[in-house]
This record gives sequence, C-alpha cells and structure tokens, in this order.
Amino acid sequence: MGRPGLLGMAARTAVVAGTATAVSGNVARRQQRRAQDKYEQHEYEVQQEAAAMAPQSAPPPQYAPPAAPAAATAPAPGGDLVAELQQLAQLKAQGILSDAEFETAKAKLLG
Repeated sequence: MGRPGLLGMAARTAVVAGTATAVSGNVARRQQRRAQDKYEQHEYEVQQEAAAMAPQSAPPPQYAPPAAPAAATAPAPGGDLVAELQQLAQLKAQGILSDAEFETAKAKLLG
C-alpha cells in the first residue's frame, strides 16, 4: 500500500472541499440567524419603548390641534408649499392633527 494514486488524491480533495463548504455554509447560516434574531429583538424593544412613551405624549395633542391649524393656514413667506405639507404630515404622524384636520389644512394650502 503505497501512496494513493491520482484518482485517490482527487477523491480525498473533493471530500475535504465538500466538508469545508458544508461547514462554512452552516456557520454562515448560524451567523445570519443570530444577526436576524438580534435585529428582531432590537426592533421589539424599540416598539415597546415607543408604546410606553405613546400614552405619555397622548394628552398634549388634545390641546394642540387648535393652534396647529392656525399655524398651518398662515402662508409661508417664501411660498414653500412642500415644506408646509411635510410639516402637516409630521403633525399628523405625531398625533397632533386628526385626519380631518390634516385634510382641511392640506386643502387650504393647496387652494
């Protein structure tokens, strides 16, 4: 039993390469799964923090809507319609404006 021939070396190389590929694939999948789990955990924590802060910021919007449409109806000095619409969208996203108030203010801006 001497050294393996060319065919034996090729077979051994194929087995080693296949094993290395399988191992590296498993490692990559495990790392991807861990990264995804970490991301999902982070997103869950962010949602929980936002939910915890939402009730605290909910009462002030009850008093803010009367002031917000007045500010929104004032024409911009430069006539920057896009900036005004973005500001209205932010006020709506923050809960300061209701859907109806947002639509009314938008209609006034658009003429």
